[in-house]
Amino acid sequence: MTGQAPTTASGRLVATLRAHGVDRIFCVPGESFLPVLDGLADAGIDLVTCRHEGGAAFMALADAKLTGQPGVVLVNRGPGATNAAIAVHSADLDATGLLLVVGDVHTGERGRRSFQELDHRAAFAGMSRGVFTVEHPHHVAEFTSRAFAAARGGVPGPAVLVVPEDVLTESVPPSVGGHRRWPNPPCRPPTRWPAPWLCCPAASGRCCSPAVDWTAPTVGTHCG
Repeated sequence: MTGQAPTTASGRLVATLRAHGVDRIFCVPGESFLPVLDGLADAGIDLVTCRHEGGAAFMALADAKLTGQPGVVLVNRGPGATNAAIAVHSADLDATGLLLVVGDVHTGERGRRSFQELDHRAAFAGMSRGVFTVEHPHHVAEFTSRAFAAARGGVPGPAVLVVPEDVLTESVPPSVGGHRRWPNPPCRPPTRWPAPWLCCPAASGRCCSPAVDWTAPTVGTHCG
């Protein structure tokens, strides 16, 4: 009796996205995430190719608004990621779920001023719900699930998943746990907004949208 054949980290990433209900991804194709593109068709995920990362990210943002689920956009490292930053910022201010997946430089080239290298954590930490960098192929399913949970839970917003190019091609044995759904983060008040955000105990801690009555001195809320 033969055991189950190992898969690649890119295959685990695609399977995890599919398990979270992702059926459409937007991108400007790039060499740093080619293994992911190969697996999308087999997983039944539509790929929408665009001419510019900013347009791709805003399409994913519109998709999120229409479906109620985080939109997903794939971009190259460096300028590809910074081109998408304006949509990430918009998703942050608009509290809309968005998952930005970045194909990064090889792990052995980090910190060596490699071509198009960028400190994605420094670039996106202030405008996202979290920046998740995969350091090992065994962790790709876990970090993908955590990033997706950050994008959709608490106060929804953008999350960034950074996966080095060499990690995507590495094998992952079947003994390594696959995808799992991580709990949504707790309600985190966006303090920069003028209206306070409250949580409703009756809604199991879900955040409530602020409904400001400008004719009265009080602030009311309604559950979303």
